[in-house]
Amino acid sequence: MKKFLKITGCFFLWLFVTLILLLAGFLVMIYMVSKGPSEQIRNLFVTSVRETSAAGFLANIFLTDQEIAEIVSSNVVEVGEISTDTKLFTFTEEPDEADEESADIEIVDVSGSLYKGKMMTIKDPSRVKVGICNEFDKNKAGLTLLEIMDKYDAIAGVNGGRYNDENGFGKGGQPEGIVFSEGELVYGELDKTYDIYGFDSNNVFICGTMTGQQAVDMGFRDAVTFGPALVVNGKAVSASGTGGGLNPRTAIGQRADGAVLLLVIEGRQTSSLGASYLDLIEIMLDFGAVNAANLDGGMSSSMAYEGEEIVNNCSIKGARDMPTAFVVER
Repeated sequence: MKKFLKITGCFFLWLFVTLILLLAGFLVMIYMVSKGPSEQIRNLFVTSVRETSAAGFLANIFLTDQEIAEIVSSNVVEVGEISTDTKLFTFTEEPDEADEESADIEIVDVSGSLYKGKMMTIKDPSRVKVGICNEFDKNKAGLTLLEIMDKYDAIAGVNGGRYNDENGFGKGGQPEGIVFSEGELVYGELDKTYDIYGFDSNNVFICGTMTGQQAVDMGFRDAVTFGPALVVNGKAVSASGTGGGLNPRTAIGQRADGAVLLLVIEGRQTSSLGASYLDLIEIMLDFGAVNAANLDGGMSSSMAYEGEEIVNNCSIKGARDMPTAFVVER
């Protein structure tokens, strides 16, 4: 018995010392990144963790609130007044009803030095809508991307807009901002102002800041709140420094011919650290986006096609519950 207790005691002592050494090594690494000679690495670290729901506190270990605020303010996308010019769109081709449902969709790999992901192009913008969970309630779970797709019998989809996710432990049942789905205002207030990104009744993707009433008057059919805008009227928005951190990202855009661009970048993995807003802007411009915007990212970022996730999120808990998603009708 004494021998067993001695062995057990040695094991727990070894485990304790190992954990202390790991913690010490982790703190040394954070210190070197925060206070080291590379300003760019420091800025990427701070902006990356500050964009997360659960790990933002890491930036505060060795940096003051003022230092963090200065870093964040000098490494952002700077979006001023947004006015989408709908005349830039020329929808000249009608969808061919004889085509198979999947012929309208093209999926290609995208990659950079620090990221990889997929771009989905949907030629017919009328097929893209905002799917919603069964009930908006912060105390109830939303639906996973695949569950929302199943609800709408959708062939494809990506995660959608902002939602309540306190410290990364939200249940995914309550959106934030405004939500239009299938021509109806299903969340938000008429007299409040929101950043809104989505499609009007003419299938034009619009980026804008407006009241709920203005959005109704403009005829939005499917839209959510998130941002920032990435491309407006064919031009990249202004960005400073790193243009945000490296994280999993989801973005949506539209070409002049009406085709919708859905982009998801993997992140927080050894094979793909993630993308900045500058990366998203570059990709969207390369694919011909006239207007494009960032959607919810991080652990929510995911893309699915034909009932399977083809870009996996980075959540250790698996598929995340969410209140909204952009889905593609069959």
